[in-house]
Amino acid sequence: MAASFVTLFQWRLNSMLLHENEILLGVKDQIKSLISQLDAAGSFTGDVGMILGRESGHGSWASELRGMLRQAEDFVDDFVIRAYGQTEKDRKDSIAEFSKELQNFNSRISEILNRRPPVEAPLMLEEIQRFVRSNISSNEDNETDLVTCMLNYINLPYDLKLSLLFCRVFLGRYGQSIDGLVRVLVAAGLVQEKPGELMEEKAQENIDKLISLGMIEELEDHWDHFKAPSPYFELSLGVMKAEDFFMSTANSDSMVTPTARHVSIHDADNTIPNTNSFLHSLFVSAKDGLSEASSDCLRNVLHNSKLLRVLDLKNTQLESLPDEVGKLVHLRYLSVRHSKMNELPESISNLRNLQTLDIYRSGREFELSNGVLNLAQLRHLKMDRRLNDGEARVPQGISRLGNLQTLEGIYAGSGIAKELGVMTQLRSLEVSCVSDDHADELYFSVMKLSMLRKLSLTVERERGRGSYKYENSFFPCLESFLPPPLLQTLELVGRLIEMPLWLGSMENLTKLYMCYSHLSENPTTILQFLPNLKYLQMFKAYKGNRMDKEFFRAGGFPKLEYLFISSDNLVEWTEIEEGALPCLKQISIDHCMELMLLPEGLQHVTTLRILDMWNVHEDLIRRLSPNGGPENYKIKNIPLVKYLGHLSY
Repeated sequence: MAASFVTLFQWRLNSMLLHENEILLGVKDQIKSLISQLDAAGSFTGDVGMILGRESGHGSWASELRGMLRQAEDFVDDFVIRAYGQTEKDRKDSIAEFSKELQNFNSRISEILNRRPPVEAPLMLEEIQRFVRSNISSNEDNETDLVTCMLNYINLPYDLKLSLLFCRVFLGRYGQSIDGLVRVLVAAGLVQEKPGELMEEKAQENIDKLISLGMIEELEDHWDHFKAPSPYFELSLGVMKAEDFFMSTANSDSMVTPTARHVSIHDADNTIPNTNSFLHSLFVSAKDGLSEASSDCLRNVLHNSKLLRVLDLKNTQLESLPDEVGKLVHLRYLSVRHSKMNELPESISNLRNLQTLDIYRSGREFELSNGVLNLAQLRHLKMDRRLNDGEARVPQGISRLGNLQTLEGIYAGSGIAKELGVMTQLRSLEVSCVSDDHADELYFSVMKLSMLRKLSLTVERERGRGSYKYENSFFPCLESFLPPPLLQTLELVGRLIEMPLWLGSMENLTKLYMCYSHLSENPTTILQFLPNLKYLQMFKAYKGNRMDKEFFRAGGFPKLEYLFISSDNLVEWTEIEEGALPCLKQISIDHCMELMLLPEGLQHVTTLRILDMWNVHEDLIRRLSPNGGPENYKIKNIPLVKYLGHLSY
């Protein structure tokens, strides 16, 4: 992928000019000259030729350019590591050496490009067919599809090619969150950094392009998650094998090749393999957690892999991170979600380039130390606890992190609510344990966050033995709140006295989660007129026992695609007016044990693709049965119907 390497290395150099000003005095002009020299490489198909086996290894100009760029990138990264640990005199010597090596790279690039053929031979269909047969498990039935997919892959821009392969490394075979992929692509350097622009928006745009091309697809039954469909799943594996730059395996004992820069070990059994010293990304997940000995293995990996930018250790059940993690100067993404950690090492404060810190559902109690305030480049801080009302405590002074876009799972007491008001760059905010002592200040601060796109508020739980955690936990003074104008996702977890009238004015709202609201009034009176609402989850949001046509009027919910209903009280759902829910794709009905009939008019919702029924009454399932059920006519045209009767716990 020489063409891709040229562009990515240019981006890396430009990023250095933006962020490493302190150590680049005296060599800025040489870096800019190197960037201009790389511009001369232009666009070419040398990367595709190497993958297809057209070129003779290191004897080709494209292979040489690629190898040289790898050396150059590793040299640049190593220089940054050394420079920040040196005295002023030693740093001057390092900069002089760096300057000399930049001149050397410039000369080598020029020499290699002079040997580039003036016209590259066009790719032949036979070459692609040969690649498919030798690198991908295929047969006569799927070879044509794989060849077509390979042609589509070849025609992708460089950043989309690498983004597609990263999708495969990031997710294994099954789904992961699109939101998480965005952060990984940014951290891995696959998005060009430009002053005044959000790299996350560009990464999301690239993902949307891959989805529109059918190269990845959103999961129908798991909102905002994606998977790699066949045959693109097999194609990605074949390209990785030929490229030898990415490596994805389910075997912890697999040898990591010397050229691999991005390694994924999914469903690891008990340990982490040794890696090469040039590794940039490491993804490890373990179905049953890693063994105790894996901590020592991880310490060795971190000691040897000082160029790491992405370290994802989710679901590994590790109890601690070694101090060596603090020496990863280039680390931009660190995830230990679903681990057993209760704290992070103090050395974490040294991660001056860290962009994402994900400690979601880690440990039993977690309070971040003041060291997190040193993470000046931090953009995403994702937290949440299984216990203690899901709250995580952040130190006072968190507002100093001026690049923070995501702050999720925090407790807003002890002065944090006031600090939030100056964090106007926030785009996603999740607050747990909202209570009377800080609610007014919290609402006032949130109303100042004009860039906010996602907001989640969870009320403080009532302490006691109630059957529902939030049965008597009311939101304090929510009627005085006004949401930021650009808000797209809103989650309210806790009891509401009445439906907030301001919900009806949220024209940009696309996703709404209402959990434990226990409203007596019909919540859809307001909601069905929201022009852009696509996702509605009502989990114990309505405590009435009847839903009639007033809930779903003709023309109501014009863009809604997903509807989730859970209610202990719902007995009758009588009617959906024809013309309501014109875009609905999926209905999920959960824990509605008293519901005996689905509504008349459901058969007219012709866009419906999935009906999920979990923990519903057996009589309802019998009425809907295709084997003579009297209500089957309402659902017979739905392609996928899934149901599970009442479960005894």
